[in-house]
Amino acid sequence: MTARRLRWAAWPVAAVLAAAVPAAAAATPAGTTVTVNAKAGLATVPGTAVGVNHAVWDSQLGTDAVADLYGAAGVRTMRYPGGSYGDIYHWKDNTAPGGYVAPNTDFDTFMGGVRRAGAQPIVIANYGTGTPAEAADWVRYANVTKGYGVKYWEIGNELYGNGHYGANWEADNHEDKSPAAYAAGVVAYADAMKAVDPSVKIGAVLTTPANWPDGIVAAGDTGTWNQTVLSIAGPHVDFAVLHWYPSGSTAEEALSRTEQVDDMLYLAREQITRYAGKPLGIALTETNTPVGMDTQPGALFAAETYASMLENGVFTVDWWDTHNGPTTVSTVAGYPDYGDSGLLSSGTCVDGGCEPALNTPFAPYYGLKMLSTFARPGDQFIRAAADDPLVDAHAARRPNGDVAVLLVNKDPAAARTVDLEPAGSVAEVYTFTNGATSITRSSTWDGTLPPYSLTTVVLHAAASPLAAPGQPTATTTDTTATITWPASAPGVKYEVYRQVGAVSEEWGETTGTSLGVENLVPGTRYTVNVLARDAAGHVSWASPPLTLTTGAPAASSCAVKLTDVNDWASGFVGGIHVTSAAVTGDWTLTFTWPTARQRVTSGWNGTWVQEGATVKVTSSAALGSGVDVGFVADYGGPNILPVAFRLNGTLCSVA
Repeated sequence: MTARRLRWAAWPVAAVLAAAVPAAAAATPAGTTVTVNAKAGLATVPGTAVGVNHAVWDSQLGTDAVADLYGAAGVRTMRYPGGSYGDIYHWKDNTAPGGYVAPNTDFDTFMGGVRRAGAQPIVIANYGTGTPAEAADWVRYANVTKGYGVKYWEIGNELYGNGHYGANWEADNHEDKSPAAYAAGVVAYADAMKAVDPSVKIGAVLTTPANWPDGIVAAGDTGTWNQTVLSIAGPHVDFAVLHWYPSGSTAEEALSRTEQVDDMLYLAREQITRYAGKPLGIALTETNTPVGMDTQPGALFAAETYASMLENGVFTVDWWDTHNGPTTVSTVAGYPDYGDSGLLSSGTCVDGGCEPALNTPFAPYYGLKMLSTFARPGDQFIRAAADDPLVDAHAARRPNGDVAVLLVNKDPAAARTVDLEPAGSVAEVYTFTNGATSITRSSTWDGTLPPYSLTTVVLHAAASPLAAPGQPTATTTDTTATITWPASAPGVKYEVYRQVGAVSEEWGETTGTSLGVENLVPGTRYTVNVLARDAAGHVSWASPPLTLTTGAPAASSCAVKLTDVNDWASGFVGGIHVTSAAVTGDWTLTFTWPTARQRVTSGWNGTWVQEGATVKVTSSAALGSGVDVGFVADYGGPNILPVAFRLNGTLCSVA
């Protein structure tokens, strides 16, 4: 078989891959194109990017063996004292009433391991059974007495699981377990802790979009968990805490869930902006895979999830957990899987088999370690994509101009091959394959992506002498946007590009620091970057990305109000109130779902039809002072509501 060629030229760069097929295969799979686009800049890699969880029940917490493994993997954030234990743990005497605390797991021991690994901590302050005074004392001990400089502090863990919504796994001794009570508590904790050390950053627990109990309004509440917590505590905190445990009964399902990350974080930021009134950092302090926790699907999921989250500006992603212990032994991707959500073996046994020796890394550990070969603090993620659903691609540009490309082959049976020209452009290649116990490194590459593998290819490229423009901002209407950015250098021309997948569409050029754009589609999300170009033709890195959404007109002959009447985190009842004095006969209202995962299943007070993502409701009811129609919809991911509605073709205003 002759492989298709991959050529690296001026940006954007395209990579062409062809599948390697066993001799017995009947046909050769079609080639795959991977596109890397340096004009489409994403987030900058933070120093806190790769994180893990540590728990006080773990006798290996803080040991040199674990710290050295994490240091070698590029782990730079460690969370303590361990998930729900954060709401029963008392740091002064290293106790957790109702739970087990292993010897030598106190805060100072934890910090010793953190420092040895070259990381920094995220600490959970006990909200469930603690007090603001206890948390403030912890800040005083950590940062004043000991000088540890602990910057990030979460107020509790998964408090929405305190029974208020029915499920009860999180300790919470407060009589009032509502989101309003938690939010008021967060304010009290933040005030007390910042009075001791004003430099600390306080995080509030949110629900992750499309994950229970997101969207649910419990009895006695006036809004959802996120709406309530952000409205009350948002002005007092510095970051939001999300957890993500995606569903899936097969590795294929689990690995497909990362395609929701863009929408998930878009919706989280939209809620933060709307209810907190200011931007907040986002920390994903727990995640794990539902399939292949100790085997190759977990490694692929880890690399995909961390890269996708970090591209979207999450400042840390923390794997759950360091050691957890086996639950059920099975064979996944040809190797033993113990159902152990730890990164490292606990060296214990269950019916069906025993884990390998204590602290043996499981496959997801190498998934995290691969990230340190790919994206380093200070690098800028840039857009990359593949047209093969079994190959995923991520890219990052380094300050010296080099570009690293992370390639994920999700095909468990077949390789993909890539030829690079010129071959001398390859600087380093790192590969982690199914069943491997280490990452291989080479200065040459034969172009192969082995089945079920992670590969990082580092390519030499020239650095730009121009500074990138700063963070753009925008004001929008239904069809226009005015984009503004800080000046980066004198005498340069600025180019504004819209990201369209992994390619860029130029919107305009100017020597100023503002550009007006017209003829946009109402109710549509756009992501743009600004680049600078000088007279010699040098082009800067892309600015940080700006995501803007056009809305509805301020005034129209018709008006629409959409209400999420009742939500159960996988579907909702929607109500639409339509008014128009201009329409007197039959009418049709149309809107388009923002994602492909939303679907109307039934409706009333009209005839409802959905074709693709477009929904139509027709009726002959006199609009006059208004008509109410309603529907039931399912959603299989973040439920981003439409903001553009047309009545008989006329774009309506939105209440």
